[in-house]
Amino acid sequence: MERLFELLGKLYNKRRGEVAGRWQRTLPFADYVVDRWDKARELGFGEGTSIYDSAIVLGDVKVGEKTWIGPGVMLDGSGGLVVGSFCSISAGVQIYSHDSVKWAISGGECGYEYAKTVVGNNCYIGPNAIVAKGVTIGDGCIIGANSLVLADVPAGSKAFGTPCRVAGNSSSYLLK
Repeated sequence: MERLFELLGKLYNKRRGEVAGRWQRTLPFADYVVDRWDKARELGFGEGTSIYDSAIVLGDVKVGEKTWIGPGVMLDGSGGLVVGSFCSISAGVQIYSHDSVKWAISGGECGYEYAKTVVGNNCYIGPNAIVAKGVTIGDGCIIGANSLVLADVPAGSKAFGTPCRVAGNSSSYLLK
């Protein structure tokens, strides 16, 4: 067992040095040894998509091509979840397709509720945003950090807040 810990320590130090030298970052241990693109392929996600090892994937989750899924993300596909291509799902984002509200307040007499959740193509979901079950975020949307998305967001929108509200057109961001 001591030999195993010694080998793991050497691997960790080697990979930590490589990653720090190339990208100036420090990661949790698993992210040094798990290839993000391999994990995405194993999950059946689209070509060129990557997902950090610290991300949690539950149920039926489909993800398009060249989407980046950051560390600490929760993708709940228990009611069906689709994330499009060319999306950026920032660190700490939680996207749900079920909730247990009625189950909890009924003392377990009611069941969980499920509804498909969709994130369109070319979307940016800011850090720590939460997307509730059954929500559709249209193509080309920007969702601000720490937003709570409880209702659909039309394509091409820039939206943020708790609750999340549309505050403009996402194309205006490209003009800056």
